[in-house]
Amino acid sequence: MADGDRRNVRAAALDLLLKIERDGAYSPLALHHAIETSGYEARDAALLTQIVYGTLQHRLTIDYYLSAFLNARNRTKAWVRELLRLSVYQFAYLDKIPPHAITSEAVAIAKKRGGPRVAGFVNAVLRRLIREGLPEVAAIEDELEREAVMFSHPAWLIDRWRKQYGRETARMICQANNEPPAVTARVNRLKASRDEVIAELKKSGIEAEKGRVSEDAIVIKKGKLTDHPVYINGKATVQDESSMLVARALGPQPGMTILDACAAPGGKTTHLAELMNDTGTVVALDIHEHKIGLIDRQAKRLGLTSVTAQALDARRAPAAFGPEAFDGILVDAPCSGFGVIRRKPEIKYQKSMDDVAAIARLQLELLNAVVPLLKKGARLVYSTCTIDQAENIGTAEAFCQARKDIVPDDTLWERLPEAVRRRGHWKGRSMCQILPHDFGTDGFFIAGFVKR
Repeated sequence: MADGDRRNVRAAALDLLLKIERDGAYSPLALHHAIETSGYEARDAALLTQIVYGTLQHRLTIDYYLSAFLNARNRTKAWVRELLRLSVYQFAYLDKIPPHAITSEAVAIAKKRGGPRVAGFVNAVLRRLIREGLPEVAAIEDELEREAVMFSHPAWLIDRWRKQYGRETARMICQANNEPPAVTARVNRLKASRDEVIAELKKSGIEAEKGRVSEDAIVIKKGKLTDHPVYINGKATVQDESSMLVARALGPQPGMTILDACAAPGGKTTHLAELMNDTGTVVALDIHEHKIGLIDRQAKRLGLTSVTAQALDARRAPAAFGPEAFDGILVDAPCSGFGVIRRKPEIKYQKSMDDVAAIARLQLELLNAVVPLLKKGARLVYSTCTIDQAENIGTAEAFCQARKDIVPDDTLWERLPEAVRRRGHWKGRSMCQILPHDFGTDGFFIAGFVKR
């Protein structure tokens, strides 16, 4: 794309930020769709990704910078504020783009979208900001407010993590959340070994290495996996390393009948099937009808025939299946998602304490609902991609304490990797919390139970 067309990248970034803020679109899905349909070259796709994610990640910091140059009494239209945000992001965090270029491109977008008056306003704000410089975050007197602006996390969330993990760990969580996520994939061992996949990718110029945590993981250092035959032919599937630990935590064996109660988009479902050598049955449930196709397509690409997916609220599963029908159950429950903020940075601005409490109640309902479906002596694994203790240890302990037919599974410790045994945050040997800064992976919680 020629330099004269690069405004299109900023205009696309503006549209995406509005979709995420105003329409509640998920940033990874919206960005992926925009790139796939744009025809952008790799350089411009990378710039679009950087601007969108960077503006979201640092939004509170950017708003603090902007507040010194905007009149609080004048309400700015949503699209104008997003245009200013993405422009300030470039000025504050991208040192290779000249300030005059940032301003001229923002003004051109403003003029096309809102006319000369709006363009003049945008020009005046950005030129003054460039001339006077960014306000010092260190000048904020209140420590919690200062850290909220510095790390661009809501003050209530930082305060909550301080109480749960301590001040220093809360800072490390925030810092990790603002780092770009690694691109990782799980090797389908039914089709190839990890070394074979890495070698095949290398022949095509894609740099990959073994993961740090999961024995099934590769990390893509350079290149695009999803266009490569390795991915298309089902030798690998995109998944975070922490997420790869969950299926192994359940310990499925060939020939078993396993329930994945909250399965979409199917990453853990298909991993269970792979670990069972595609024998037996993995029943995958999801409450949303449109997500069942995601599971089916994933299983088909990986060449798996043991997966059966259907739309069903797991709380109603006892009416659909006979008692003690499953040799193992996975409840990868809906959660606040605070463990995947680096992948979906908008989450930290969208959730509230009330949301956390409501989600924790739902998680407990799901766990209690599936117990009758589990055979005696069989395992149940509960997992989430959050780091909030109310949803994790709180839900797990409440579940275990309320039921006489469920006990903690201390053998969970044995099925997780040595690195996690050493650096994970354990509650006994049956519950493990992984924080985002521990391994540079998603934050994840895994708890194991056994039915008496």
